[in-house]
Amino acid sequence: MSDKPDLSEVKKFDRSKLKKTNTEEKNTLPSQETIQQEKECVQTS
Repeated sequence: MSDKPDLSEVKKFDRSKLKKTNTEEKNTLPSQETIQQEKECVQTS
C-alpha cells in the first residue's frame, strides 16, 4: 500500500454532469425577548 491515495477516479470525474444548486443558510439568532427570558431563568436558578 502506498502513502498517497489513488486519484485516478478524481481525474476522470466530469464536473459538467453536476447540477447547480442554491444553498440557503438557516442560522437564525434568538430574539431579544428570548435572550431576556433565558437570563431571567438562569438568575432565578
